[in-house]
Amino acid sequence: MPASVTHSASPPASPSAVAEGPVLYVCTTCRRGGPSMEHPPGAQLLDRLHTVLEDSPQSITLRPVACLAACDHGCTASISMPGRWTWLLGNLGPEKAEDLLAYAQLYAASAKGTVMPSRRPASLSDMILGRVPAIEQEPS
Repeated sequence: MPASVTHSASPPASPSAVAEGPVLYVCTTCRRGGPSMEHPPGAQLLDRLHTVLEDSPQSITLRPVACLAACDHGCTASISMPGRWTWLLGNLGPEKAEDLLAYAQLYAASAKGTVMPSRRPASLSDMILGRVPAIEQEPS
């Protein structure tokens, strides 16, 4: 499985190119507090996201990460996009992949990266663990 997969109409010019849509970082080591295993739920979530995105026109970049340091709230992911808040998401699992992608679409359509709880899929009501402000660009 590639380290980064972009699902969009045209792939980025280079691996270091900035994604057009949101970037969803998925913790592949999350195991929901269970014992160590070869294919933990975090990796299963990433696999499910890849499967759902295969036939989708969505412009979402998936990037696996080894740990997001929120082990008590696994599976975890974060979502970011230039000029928007970055959100740390938890209490996820492969069964929430479709709803997570629906949330990513709402996030991409928002002006600042904020999706009100009333607009999120119901299964994601408890997913927000924290947020980080957008990086401000210095004026030239």
